[in-house]
Amino acid sequence: MYKQGIYKIVSNAPLTPTVYRMVLEGDTQYITRSGQFINIELEGKFLRRPISVADYDEQTITIIYKVVGRGTEQMAKMCEGMTLDILTGLGNGFSTDNNAQRPLLVGGGVGVPPMYNLCKRLLAEGKRPTVVMGFNTESELFYYDEFRELGVEVYCSTADGSMGVKGFVTDVIREKALTFDYLYTCGPLPMLKALYDATTVDAEFSFEERMGCGFGACMGCSCKTKYGNKRICKDGPVLKREEIIW
Repeated sequence: MYKQGIYKIVSNAPLTPTVYRMVLEGDTQYITRSGQFINIELEGKFLRRPISVADYDEQTITIIYKVVGRGTEQMAKMCEGMTLDILTGLGNGFSTDNNAQRPLLVGGGVGVPPMYNLCKRLLAEGKRPTVVMGFNTESELFYYDEFRELGVEVYCSTADGSMGVKGFVTDVIREKALTFDYLYTCGPLPMLKALYDATTVDAEFSFEERMGCGFGACMGCSCKTKYGNKRICKDGPVLKREEIIW
């Protein structure tokens, strides 16, 4: 179930030259799982902007977004105290209802944010997650220290070798000989497909997709699965390994 509400901007600051972290104050009761997203209404824009939830508590929502177009450029200029009309509690997030004890969390670029709250939740359940983050270059890296402060092992790959393992997240898994009994991941489609091919454990994949309404009405983000057509915004963005058709 989703809810529309007005949220106040508590802070909005850059983490890198193009990536910002925004903290919003308001009703968070409709966010029930890591990996869900919010949909933000922006003045002058026809469609809302879907942004993954990086973290939340009883009063605030933290989002991390990359400036890639006019909508996110508009967001980057917003100041503390401004308000936004937001739909919360959207999407089917990650499930921690399994027997895994050493899950692997893999985020690529702006697929990293939903891994943060998931990591906190897994730790609270007594599990021992490992985190792998993938970026193009060191200047794009964010939240590396924040994950380490949670007390988990954190590895990084960069395509140019400027930080961590040179290459991709799959290279980290292979070079560091990481062992894990479950996989959670979010990022660009080529990364998700590479992880699917490189691993065999049960897994949940969070897909990035262009959306219209964000709550399943317009059918604009439908995709085929082994169990029929599903809407990424409502039935996803998280899909399990066994249902994915590439």
